[in-house]
Amino acid sequence: MYIAVPAEILGIILPLLLGVAFLVLAERKVMAFVQRRKGPDVVGSFGLLQPLADGLKLILKEPISPSSANFSLFRMAPVATFMLSLVARAVVPFDYGMVLSDPNIGLLYLFAISSLGVYGIIIAGRSSNSKYAFLGALRSAAQMVPYEVSIGLILITVLICVGPRNSSEIVMAQKQIWSGIPLFPVLVMFFISRLAETNRAPFDLPEAEAESVAGYNVEYSSMGSALSFLGEYANMILMRCPCTSLSPGGWPPFLDLPISKKIPGSIRFSIKVILFPFLYIWVRAAFPRYRYDQLMGLGRKVFLPLSLARVVPVSGVLVTFQWLP
Repeated sequence: MYIAVPAEILGIILPLLLGVAFLVLAERKVMAFVQRRKGPDVVGSFGLLQPLADGLKLILKEPISPSSANFSLFRMAPVATFMLSLVARAVVPFDYGMVLSDPNIGLLYLFAISSLGVYGIIIAGRSSNSKYAFLGALRSAAQMVPYEVSIGLILITVLICVGPRNSSEIVMAQKQIWSGIPLFPVLVMFFISRLAETNRAPFDLPEAEAESVAGYNVEYSSMGSALSFLGEYANMILMRCPCTSLSPGGWPPFLDLPISKKIPGSIRFSIKVILFPFLYIWVRAAFPRYRYDQLMGLGRKVFLPLSLARVVPVSGVLVTFQWLP
C-alpha cells in the first residue's frame, strides 16, 4: 500500500476533471455526428474550448435555493455525490504500481463506494422539498437497487475465475487470457447494468424530461447543478475502470506484440477506458428510452436470475476440472 501524497492525489483528480469536461464535448460531438449535425464548433478550434465556456458560465451564475428547502442538506448532496466519485478512484490501478492505495479488498471497496451514490440522490430529492425532485430521486433509488444486486453477482462470477480481490492482482491474473472472452455474456450484462446504475440512456428514467421535469436535480442551479453533472460523468468514467480491469485485461500489452510493449501501461489502460464511454454515447444516440416497467422488469426478471444462474455453472466447471485459481 502506498502513502498518499498531495502530488499523487492531484495526479488522480486533475485528469478526472479534464476527462469529465472533454467527455461532455465528445458526447455532444458524437451525437451530432450520428444525427448529421455539426455540434459545438464556435468556442475555440472545432469547439475544443466549449467545456471551459460551460464551466465558466456555471461558476458565474447566481446560486438559487428553494425557500422551503433544507439548506444544509440541499448544498451537501451534490458535493457528496461528486466526492464519492473522487474517493473511489483511490483503488483504481492505471499501471503496475501506479495506484494510490492497493488493498486486498480493493474491488469490494469500489463496489461499496459506488453503492453509496444513491444517498446523494435521495438527499438531493428530499431536501429540495419539491414533488418533482422527490419523484425523480425515488425512481432513481428504485432503479439502482436491483441492478446493484446483479452487478454483485457478476463480480462474484469474475472473482471465482481470477481468484484475488486485489485490483492489481486481478489484472495480472488475465495475462494469459482476458476474463471477458470466456465470460462475454457476463461482460454484456455488466455493461448494461452499469448503464442503469449511472442513470444513462436508455435507462435515464430519473431524468425523463417529459415525465419528471429534470429528475432529482431540478431545483439546482449554478455550482450545485455543475457538481451533480460532474458527479454523474465522473461515475461514468470511474465505472469503466473496473470494467477494463475485469474484462479487457487492464494495462498488460495485447498478445505480447512488440508495438504494444512500447506503449506505456497507463496509456494502454486509458485507451481501453475511453472505448467504454464511447459505447455509452453510441447507446444514447441509437436507442430510445425504456418505459419504467420495462426497466424494472429487465433488472428483476432477466438480469437478476441470469447473473445468479451464471455463478453456479461457472463455479461447478472450475471445481469439476480443478481449475480454481
